[in-house]
Amino acid sequence: DATGAEIDGDVIMAILAKGFKAQGKLKANTIVGTVMSNLGFMHAMAESGIEVVTTAVGDRYVLEAMLQSDFNLGGEQSGHVIMRDHANTGDGLLTALQLLAEVKRSGQTLQELSRVMVRFPQVLINVDGVNKANLTTSKAIAAAIGDNESKLGANGRILLRASGTEPLVRVMVEAESEVVASEIAQKLATLVRSELS
Repeated sequence: DATGAEIDGDVIMAILAKGFKAQGKLKANTIVGTVMSNLGFMHAMAESGIEVVTTAVGDRYVLEAMLQSDFNLGGEQSGHVIMRDHANTGDGLLTALQLLAEVKRSGQTLQELSRVMVRFPQVLINVDGVNKANLTTSKAIAAAIGDNESKLGANGRILLRASGTEPLVRVMVEAESEVVASEIAQKLATLVRSELS
């Protein structure tokens, strides 16, 4: 924005979803995101009365869900935004133009529009040198996830997933406090290393 603050894909999608909805252009009142979408994005969409369909990471999965149910807006935190009314792939220039159109339509600055969501602190730890294939079968890891999810409640989220492109397990924790997110992520990363080495 004008202050130099980065506007990531989650914020862009939230802005566009609200704008599309206001204009009656958001099909089925739904946007498609991924499991990596920030919890703040999920909360903002719920508060705006917009449904979120969540897919695996990767714009191919986002597009697949969009095509399956004829949704017209989806994307990833990384910035791949798909607007099927214009294209079936992410396009940076198209996204920029649509974002600028929403700035003009709303009469707000990009900084004002970006307040659509409050980002939850997100801690991501990559644990390498482990057998990622055993992630889903470890009872100790499943129990630790369950215990920590109970502590976080609706104000936090835990995601452990084997990377599809690298030999590692990604541990992602979101919470209202970065200290809490970091503490839980470190504990889970240590457990993943000991259980899957």
